[in-house]
Amino acid sequence: MPETAPADLPPAPVADTLPGLVPGVGPDGRPRPDAPLAAVTGVTGYVGGRLVPELLAAGYRVRALARHPERLRGRPWFDDVEVVTADASDPDQLRAALRDVDVAYYLIHSLGTGRRFEQRDRHTALVFAQSAREAAVRRIVYLGGLYPEGQELSPHLASRTEVGEILLASGVPTTVLRAAVILGSGSASFEMMRYLTERLPAMTVPRWVDNRIQPIAIRDVLRYLVGSAAMPPEVSRGFDIGGPDVLTYREMMQRYAAVAGLPRRVIVGVGVLTPRLSSLWVSLVTPVPSGLARPLVESLVHEVVCDEHDIARWVPDPPSGLIGFDRAVRLALQRVQAADVVTRWTSASVPGAPSDPLPSDPDWAGGSLYVDEREVEVDASPAALWRVIEAVGGERGWYSWSLAWRLRGLADRLIGGPGLRRGRRDPRRLRVDDAVDFWRVEEVVPGELLRLRAEMRLPGLAWLELRVEPAGPGPDEPPTVFAQRALFHPHGLAGQVYWWAVYPFHGIVFGGMQHNIARAAETAEGA
Repeated sequence: MPETAPADLPPAPVADTLPGLVPGVGPDGRPRPDAPLAAVTGVTGYVGGRLVPELLAAGYRVRALARHPERLRGRPWFDDVEVVTADASDPDQLRAALRDVDVAYYLIHSLGTGRRFEQRDRHTALVFAQSAREAAVRRIVYLGGLYPEGQELSPHLASRTEVGEILLASGVPTTVLRAAVILGSGSASFEMMRYLTERLPAMTVPRWVDNRIQPIAIRDVLRYLVGSAAMPPEVSRGFDIGGPDVLTYREMMQRYAAVAGLPRRVIVGVGVLTPRLSSLWVSLVTPVPSGLARPLVESLVHEVVCDEHDIARWVPDPPSGLIGFDRAVRLALQRVQAADVVTRWTSASVPGAPSDPLPSDPDWAGGSLYVDEREVEVDASPAALWRVIEAVGGERGWYSWSLAWRLRGLADRLIGGPGLRRGRRDPRRLRVDDAVDFWRVEEVVPGELLRLRAEMRLPGLAWLELRVEPAGPGPDEPPTVFAQRALFHPHGLAGQVYWWAVYPFHGIVFGGMQHNIARAAETAEGA
């Protein structure tokens, strides 16, 4: 992949290109106490997690709404915002969370959540619209999907269109931004295109690869989101937003290959691949699971090109123009190479995955808590051991019986779970709520503790704890103890059967993992 000059990275924040539209920060570089208050939903997601720091840099006070606020603790902006517990489907919680809010960002959708997503989307949008009106919110801003007029839309695109209409009918001035493919490091659309292009020098593809698409860089999406907060109250409508290039998906893959320094791809279109078959094929080749790939593929069945650029009247284009496809890809790849991916499509929880915290009582919920505990002495410093632990998973793997881990990941994907190929956001550092293959970080205490909560499909709840403990002060004592715990809370008889079925393999899987992590730390210490 060719090197790209660091100077090609655009300046941050996006507020730098919105003079006169944003409040601006105070002398201390923080939002002023009387600055407008922005409420942001979907803060654990891909776009919401990137929007919060942009709003802060623009001078807005920010209130982050989340069902599980503890999941935000690892975010670098956590101490700079007001965090409020709010379920977007609970009217009472939502009204309280939207009190005194000037602009509310609705960044919630049920992409990839399975059956009945339309009802969930509709209900949540209606509750949000009513709550915003009752709380006297001055403006709603929603990021939806670009769609062609007069055509039968895919279920997910139709649902996002309906959500926009519900919010526009709320009685609150509303900005609906309609975007097609979003190009940015970590976005599901970008990851899908990236892996398809990099892994397949030749491919057979469905007819939709020749439909025209107007992609947009994530930086320009964020710029429109921030700028929309300042629209006058008489403006309440939808806007098409897109970058300067209109391309087919075939052209996008070829241009990605050129930017990434890859040979030109051989792409042969056929007419027999349905969206369902296409999504299964995508899930086999890329880390994006079929449940998420299908709505992305279905949206590509339509030609999605902007019919207007009216947004420029209220949010003018930046002086250097909107970011084109090639530059957006270069910027995204720079972030990937530098391990500087701020948020990723895996930021949002897997639908249906457990979110219960680790129980402190072994008889929690009236059931059993099975525990597999192991300790090993490590002839390496605590810091060396922690570096190995914090880098576990992703490309480095799990340090034991790799075939068993791969088979477990494959089985998980076949039954609708995330599998192992989600990887990591950052290859070296972890924060609370990061996805690590089919685990999610529930707790991280740097240098001491990493607790992972399983998001694979299981008949129960599971955690894996990796702990670094300094050994005793004696001269003959090893410097470090590596403590490891696997915990499982079974659900019913199926959970009991599962635990005892896999228990005989714990020595190979978890014992081997502990031994190899310890050896890797000792090797690193010696080097």
